[in-house]
Amino acid sequence: MKMKTQALTKTIIVAALFAGAFCWSAAADDANQLWNINCAACHGKDGKGQTMMGRKLQIKDLTDAKVQGSFSDAEAMKTIKEGVTDNGTEKMKAFGGKFSDDDIKAFLAQVRSFKPAK
Repeated sequence: MKMKTQALTKTIIVAALFAGAFCWSAAADDANQLWNINCAACHGKDGKGQTMMGRKLQIKDLTDAKVQGSFSDAEAMKTIKEGVTDNGTEKMKAFGGKFSDDDIKAFLAQVRSFKPAK
């Protein structure tokens, strides 16, 4: 009986690990999809900002370590939520009313994923 219980416990643990890995992968895919739909037109899929709109708006290259170091996570979250205006002109729309805090954290994770490895 003890061996059956141990085998069942191991099976449950392995199943939970696979389920967790699947959910993490799905969350990463969701964040990437949200980025591609809402941000890539300006920032580019690669975060470099080398799109027609990105060049027009002079978007910073998110793959540059200096750019990544120029803002905190809290500042980025605020920017994503509130958007960016320059002299009354909207440069980036606000996403706070459209997305949940978890979605905005996913955008932030995507932004940070562009940071080059040291």
